[in-house]
Amino acid sequence: METTELLRKVRRIEIKTRALTNNIFAGEYHSAFKGRGMSFAEVREYQPGDDVRDIDWNVTARLNRPHVKVFEEERELTVMLLVDVSRSSDFGTAERTQRELSAEIAATIAFSAMQNNDKVGVLFFTDRPERFIPPKKGRGHILYIIRELLDFEPQGSRTDIGAAVEYLTRVMTKRCITFLISDFIDRSDYSRPMMIAARKHDLVGIRVADRRAVELPAVGLIKVEDAETGHECYIDTDSRRVREQYAKGWRQLREKGDEQMRRCGVDHTTVMTDEDYVRPLKKLLGGR
Repeated sequence: METTELLRKVRRIEIKTRALTNNIFAGEYHSAFKGRGMSFAEVREYQPGDDVRDIDWNVTARLNRPHVKVFEEERELTVMLLVDVSRSSDFGTAERTQRELSAEIAATIAFSAMQNNDKVGVLFFTDRPERFIPPKKGRGHILYIIRELLDFEPQGSRTDIGAAVEYLTRVMTKRCITFLISDFIDRSDYSRPMMIAARKHDLVGIRVADRRAVELPAVGLIKVEDAETGHECYIDTDSRRVREQYAKGWRQLREKGDEQMRRCGVDHTTVMTDEDYVRPLKKLLGGR
């Protein structure tokens, strides 16, 4: 992608997603994810209803009046974005590809995290971990992540969810909030590594999909290619049976992925490239 076009796309995504963050997602994000614990904030004079267990006896003795310790939630968290950049992510028949949609969703989450003073990191993956960007703070870091999301050229072509979450478990020693953004075109059983990761981290799944990956229009004989394997074939889309089998295949893959995430206790949602992602994301965060 040309540098000028890339910067223009990054800027467009920043403007759109920061506006969404400021007007819509800030509250949902803040309330959906709790801090790691409670930290000491201040000492103030005792008030009726305060827990006597919070009395600071040293200050009370010195001032000859009861005082209590006040604690507040530690809000600084670490957010990890696990983003699928396999070949199928470049598919898109609407206004944007699946990768561009992933970039917008990731940017919305990242700017929400920035408003809460949280660190954000990213792992790009295909059938292997492709690139790990350690968590940091700041607008410049988030814009760098968006730029890489749009322009990164992976080595692999397929999708391996299990390898991605296994890598996360190894490199992130402390608990973090993890958003797994993928089309979940992975027919393997990744429930065991996902369950291990979900026990250690707060894991959330976001499936991105294009309408034509879900159902075919009746437009006659067409040539199709599997983006991840390179396999090509001709199919007759005028055949109702062909269209039904195509839709059934995607539905079965989706149901299998949903079932694996349910078994692991992973909250998840699906977002289509031709739909506004605001509603499913708000519902996902609001339900936590």
